[in-house]
Amino acid sequence: MPIREEPSPEDQQRLLPDHGGPAATFALLAGNCLRRFFAQNDRPPLPEKLLLEYAARLWAVVNEEGLPRPLAPAESGEPGEMTADRVARLTAKIFQGLEILGRQAELDTPTRQLLKACLQPEFRQCRDSYREVVAGVCRRQELARARERISGSHCVDCPYWVALRPDQHARLLAKSWVTGGAEAFAGNRGVFLPEDFRALRRFVWGQIRAA
Repeated sequence: MPIREEPSPEDQQRLLPDHGGPAATFALLAGNCLRRFFAQNDRPPLPEKLLLEYAARLWAVVNEEGLPRPLAPAESGEPGEMTADRVARLTAKIFQGLEILGRQAELDTPTRQLLKACLQPEFRQCRDSYREVVAGVCRRQELARARERISGSHCVDCPYWVALRPDQHARLLAKSWVTGGAEAFAGNRGVFLPEDFRALRRFVWGQIRAA
């Protein structure tokens, strides 16, 4: 389904929090995502000092790498994938000198996903992975798999994060739910459709335009 409209500049400003500048806002939003990610996987939280240091390093590396350019009004863009070599290079920069207290293995997956959320080029048409059914099963609708994704059932760069309101997005997912029915989605909505990630993705969307 193509995304043809984006929030107006006025709506975008209303949606975005401001907590002392971009770096501080990113640290808050990324921290919310990581706390939830560790909790939903029954892992102990990161110490707050480490969490803030990690988020600051992540934002610094993202800005050093360079945010993608925004789409022009007539452009649709194309979904892409970040290479494993690029992810490994950027992850090493984030972890360098960071006292992660043996938690690197647990941080690898969310770090990869957060890097992609910030650096993947924009596009307007959803890949529809959230409803791709093979042999009667959608992998993105399996709770165990969704727990391991910081963005739940949707891709980290899905245009729906910006183009839809939470209620619209929830209805879209519910009507396409085949794994346990809409009730299964509703019972674990915070895992399948995390609103803390929407806030992060909208922040990145705004920073791309501000740059």
